[in-house]
Amino acid sequence: MHLAQGAVVCSPDGSVQLGAGSAVRENATVVGTARNPVTVGEKTSLGPRSLLLGATTGHLCEVGAGAILMPGSQLGDRCLVSEGALVPPGMWVPSDSVVVGRPARVVRRVDTGDLERLRMTRGGSLSLPEQPLTPFFAKDRAEDAPMGQLYSFRDKHPLVHPTATLFSSCEVTGDVIIGPGSIIGPGVRIVGESHVPLRIGAGVRIHANTVIHLQLGGSLVLEDGVLMGPGCVVHGCFVGANTVVEPGAILCDRSRLGRGCVVGAGSMVRAGTLFPDAAQVDGFPAVQTGFLASLPPVPPWSLRPEDLPELRRVS
Repeated sequence: MHLAQGAVVCSPDGSVQLGAGSAVRENATVVGTARNPVTVGEKTSLGPRSLLLGATTGHLCEVGAGAILMPGSQLGDRCLVSEGALVPPGMWVPSDSVVVGRPARVVRRVDTGDLERLRMTRGGSLSLPEQPLTPFFAKDRAEDAPMGQLYSFRDKHPLVHPTATLFSSCEVTGDVIIGPGSIIGPGVRIVGESHVPLRIGAGVRIHANTVIHLQLGGSLVLEDGVLMGPGCVVHGCFVGANTVVEPGAILCDRSRLGRGCVVGAGSMVRAGTLFPDAAQVDGFPAVQTGFLASLPPVPPWSLRPEDLPELRRVS
């Protein structure tokens, strides 16, 4: 098993199982939960910045860079998922399939050329080690880890409420305010370099390997209760209270989301786009696809305060 630099595996109670010879490439994110565990087959490769959330893959699969596998999705053996593909919740992909698109679709079966490329990238052999899958557990105790990395920038430094939780591998730089009870997940990068603070409200949850960047001349506000999925990219924008931004979404400068919205996984909200309260937003570029009758529920990939009993701030 190989974990590359920047890869994040969230495995509460051993809910992620990684097969022998598997690889989690640079800045890829794997998230399992008790309800949606993750199983990665032997000699399967998860490409850079790919997201695997409560999904299952067979053996000898190749998941391309930036691809997203949503909870409950399943890949058979020897499946090839193209770069940037989005496999929606519950989708079953049969063995020996080539998958492309957002949402994903099977376009053909794996051919002999594909199998030869798989063989060459796996040490010249498609044989399997046939070792039992083992649960993935963190080696270091949470209470021994520092609470995030905080950096000053141009005489501005982050202000973090004492009840907020920052994972040790996250980085917060510059003029950033993080409110009470917020959770900043592993590998998150938050950079505030404008003339106004980058403001993160109370109870906000920002998940693994998300990048939030406010550059000079802009503003960026995440109101109370915002949930932001793994692998998002966020520039100077406004996100209303209790909005859910699903994994891999991109929010561009000057975009604005009302309260209680949902942005679909892998969507791209263009610069200057405005959406009202309770909007359901999806697509690349994103458009409004409907209205929500109530506040969006907490998605299965989200961290919860009760998931973190062992993580505490240390002096």
